[in-house]
Amino acid sequence: MSKHTVPSFYLYGEAPRLVHKDFVHVEALVDRSRPSEWTIQPHAHFELNHIFVLLSGGGAMKADGALLRIEAPGFLLVPASTVHGFEWLEDSEGFVVTVGSSYVADLNAADETLADLFARPRAVGFAAGEVEHVRRIVADLVRELNWASVGHRAAVSAAMLSLLVVAIRSMDAPAAAGARAGVHASTVARLRERIERRFRLREPISSHAAALGVSETALRAACAKVAGRSPGEMLDERALLEAQRALLYTNLSVSEIGFSVGFADPAYFSRFFQRKLGLSPRAYRTKFASRAVVLLD
Repeated sequence: MSKHTVPSFYLYGEAPRLVHKDFVHVEALVDRSRPSEWTIQPHAHFELNHIFVLLSGGGAMKADGALLRIEAPGFLLVPASTVHGFEWLEDSEGFVVTVGSSYVADLNAADETLADLFARPRAVGFAAGEVEHVRRIVADLVRELNWASVGHRAAVSAAMLSLLVVAIRSMDAPAAAGARAGVHASTVARLRERIERRFRLREPISSHAAALGVSETALRAACAKVAGRSPGEMLDERALLEAQRALLYTNLSVSEIGFSVGFADPAYFSRFFQRKLGLSPRAYRTKFASRAVVLLD
């Protein structure tokens, strides 16, 4: 384990670099999985989200310590910054679509029902009858990415939106209903984006509301309707998630981890963590860290 960070890449195995605002990349699942003997070790990508399109085979993903299993046909949706690793069944077939966070935000603006797709890591199965449809969408996307003709960006966006629509329509009804909240979904999506960039600052909710151009009351109402929790709870969850990642995947001390997520007082951070998870940071690390690097039991 690294003393300071979870392994972070641009694309897997590539050094981190700036992400272009319109970044979209597609590759066959086999390209990086077969050379790694179908096992990808835990890592993260900042500002890059994955859509794994699985057409045959299956496997498992460890995402921030949770295990998600999937069988084809289906999608694995991996939000930016998620610590994730995979163990695929040999010769599984599919594609990895990687898209920048700012481009995801642009796509969400085109249709607010998509805003919930990257709220958390998830596995989404789709009907066998959709396989050829999805394969054609990915083929269209690859073709457009390989040339730059008139309407290139619009064509890429059209293919991406088609893929995301299949995913959102394949979600369980309760999850899909959570994404259909109109203007509230847009507000919460913008809050999530802002929290992702600034959660380490532990800013008051009033600052977030002002930056989003809404009242605190409106922000709280939107979060309750779409996310089922308050803005403060969403902020705490993001800080807690980052602390859990550091406890699982690094050797940073508890005080260093607390400071990294905005807590100047180590004792206060430990009380916060215990209150939220029922375990102290040290007890959490002792119980779970040894499991975090193992993909399958």
